[in-house]
Amino acid sequence: MEKPRAVLFDAYGTLFDVYSVGLLAEQLFPGHGPALSVLWRDKQIEYTRLVTTSNHGAHYQPFWALTRAALVYAIKRLAVKDPAAAQPADFDTKVDSLMNQYRHLSAYPENREVLQTLKARGIPTGILSNGDPAMLGIAVRSAGLEGLLDHVISVDPIRKYKTHPDAYALGPQAMGLKAGQIVFVSSNSWDALAATWFGYCTLWVNRQGLPFEELGTPPTRTGTSLRDVLDFFPAG
Repeated sequence: MEKPRAVLFDAYGTLFDVYSVGLLAEQLFPGHGPALSVLWRDKQIEYTRLVTTSNHGAHYQPFWALTRAALVYAIKRLAVKDPAAAQPADFDTKVDSLMNQYRHLSAYPENREVLQTLKARGIPTGILSNGDPAMLGIAVRSAGLEGLLDHVISVDPIRKYKTHPDAYALGPQAMGLKAGQIVFVSSNSWDALAATWFGYCTLWVNRQGLPFEELGTPPTRTGTSLRDVLDFFPAG
């Protein structure tokens, strides 16, 4: 393994807590909040794979559009036993409220400290995300991370979502380094696996104590918080 020279972070699930929408979801759809946030996320990722792999990407839609479609699906599916919840009079208003919350997802508390430390150690950093540029810009500003990231890279210009190799190729292109010289950090195990296959040095942030994907390729390292990325770049 080459000595790492830079870091790329996944955004959604890694820097920003995609399940932090659960509290508002519970307020808007009582009894469905936590399950709604989980199904919303799962369907969102499923949609990225569908539009990337079907008909050579002819059905591509921006991440924001897929996120809204996934939310509507999740509400309708979970409210099957509760018809009143499935299509309330203010359905669109509730969807808009949850989508606005998604723009401002809670950031994990160690984010700023880790990015400041990397900056102090002279390590270039960035985001490589499925999110479209507008979403990422708002999320970064909302989390107070402006000025701490050298690159905010969206897959939107190539119209292919992770785990397509063209999406991972955007990182080395932007940073002017080989993939093996970049630590790719993700809390999504499928993302860490695909990044490892692509050739990145990888850190899987396993906050929930889950098993890794059973496909024969482990990440370079596994940690429990973003702070574990600092072990790749010792001080001094």
